[in-house]
Amino acid sequence: MGTLRNGFRKETFVLSVDVGTTSIRCHVYDKAAKIRGSCARKMTLMYPEPGRVELDPEELWREFVVVVKGAVNDSGLQMSQMEALGISTQRATFTNWNRKTGEPFHNFISWQDLRAADLVRSWNSSFTMGAVHSVMKLLHFLTRQKRFLAASLVVFSTQHVSLRLAWMLHNCPQVAVDSGICLAGSVHATDFSNASATAVFDSYQMCWSGFLCSLLSLPLSIFPIVQNTCHNFGSSDVSIFGVPIPIMCVMADQQAAMFGECCFDTGDVKITMGTGTFMDINTGNKPHTSIAGLYPLVGWKIGSEVVYVAEGNAADTGTAIKWAQELELFSDVRETEAMATSVEDSDGVCFVPSFSGLQAPLNDPGACASFMGLKPSTNKNHLVRAILESVAFRNKQLYDTMLRETCIPITKIRADGGVCTNDFIMQLTTNLLGQSISRPTHFDMSSLGAAFVAGLGVGFWTCKDDLKKLQSTECLFQPRFKTGSVKDQYKSILQSWEKALQRSMHWYNKS
Repeated sequence: MGTLRNGFRKETFVLSVDVGTTSIRCHVYDKAAKIRGSCARKMTLMYPEPGRVELDPEELWREFVVVVKGAVNDSGLQMSQMEALGISTQRATFTNWNRKTGEPFHNFISWQDLRAADLVRSWNSSFTMGAVHSVMKLLHFLTRQKRFLAASLVVFSTQHVSLRLAWMLHNCPQVAVDSGICLAGSVHATDFSNASATAVFDSYQMCWSGFLCSLLSLPLSIFPIVQNTCHNFGSSDVSIFGVPIPIMCVMADQQAAMFGECCFDTGDVKITMGTGTFMDINTGNKPHTSIAGLYPLVGWKIGSEVVYVAEGNAADTGTAIKWAQELELFSDVRETEAMATSVEDSDGVCFVPSFSGLQAPLNDPGACASFMGLKPSTNKNHLVRAILESVAFRNKQLYDTMLRETCIPITKIRADGGVCTNDFIMQLTTNLLGQSISRPTHFDMSSLGAAFVAGLGVGFWTCKDDLKKLQSTECLFQPRFKTGSVKDQYKSILQSWEKALQRSMHWYNKS
């Protein structure tokens, strides 16, 4: 594949930008899926009040342009050689903006933001919600349609856009919905993977839910057009990069990571450990109906093919490790593995990683982060080990929930994200799950997934089978036990940790 210049075919490449929670990065990929150039920038999270997490839209846009130009410059290539651009975005982070001027009414409200926690609790315990559940149970009994069963079990979460958006429309007077100039989103188009993470999208009908919008008083007019994941979303303005670059993919970060890990088959699982942990299983061509908080999402829609995933997450994985570093428990994250293995156990210390509450299967936004079981003999190594163990324990909790709910045989497990570089966490997770886990050579799977989809859109790659051939594995972790089963070895430790979870729950709830 290439472009013709002066009678010669010039080699072309694919750009991919991953807009993460704490950083934004861009890579230039060649046909072998090798990275030819990169650029990354840190994003500044703002905490205007306890529980509120925001990003500056202007800073995000500036850094987006900087990383694209920086990656191409780092590659030594020309912008005219970039055949397509894919974008992977953090989900459920939103702003509202003026249709006429393009100016945002407020900062991006992060997926970690808890300002709607009281509203979530109020709605989930309301008479209206109870009535909806009862009606939907009846409809499911009469029709046996799973979408009614799903509706009978739905509960709101602070991580969903729905109630945070409702909160903003009610509390932010400059968001003039009634004037017809308010739009939600960074551009007024999105794809199915992003739309399905809002809790206002019907993944069974593949459209915005008029019922939920009506229930929450959210005008349908503010929501973007939903397109296929692989779609020409337009081209960048010439004034930005010097040449127009077709934007061939907009994809939610976790679904993009699934695609980058080539988890194309039912039963394929990927675990992304970054700022938070996200465990996803490919459920094939049917959305999963959950009772414990796993979320049914559209993985991607390419052509007529729709692939669904079920997802569970823990919000504070990398967050907890960064917090420990800021407390000077260690100076370099790479030290943590040696610190954890320098002691036989955590000395009975348990850490609850819930700075943003607890997600599936406990689903408590009012839970607090905590250390429990501290003794005079406890030292830094014990604390660090307890933190790393908590990541693996949450992984097991999510995995057990996923197995119990989906009843889908696991075909493979692949891990990615910055935290998966920690061998202690990876090996303990492997032992607890009792399954082999592959770690890729490169960890930016969200970026690679968006690049893959964009490349398929312009014929840079021809099919998913070609993409599987490009997959690389740096390490395969196998379950390793000293004696007996890992369940026996960690039974009492897990029980203590689960007790710590229970004691941390409802800490911030108003009585």
